[in-house]
Amino acid sequence: MFGIFKSDPVKKLRKEFEKLSEEAMHAQRNGNIELYAKLTQQADNIYKEIEKLELENSNK
Repeated sequence: MFGIFKSDPVKKLRKEFEKLSEEAMHAQRNGNIELYAKLTQQADNIYKEIEKLELENSNK
């Protein structure tokens, strides 16, 4: 009954992924390679989590 009020975790993770990717791009453009590497790693971890959740949802 209240399923329409549940937040979609994949949607939330995609938004976070996009935010980190954009921050990483700006860090790279500004020459801050250490920050770029850190943000890219975080974005990659989130992307892997998105793939995992999507795979679980497709198996249902």
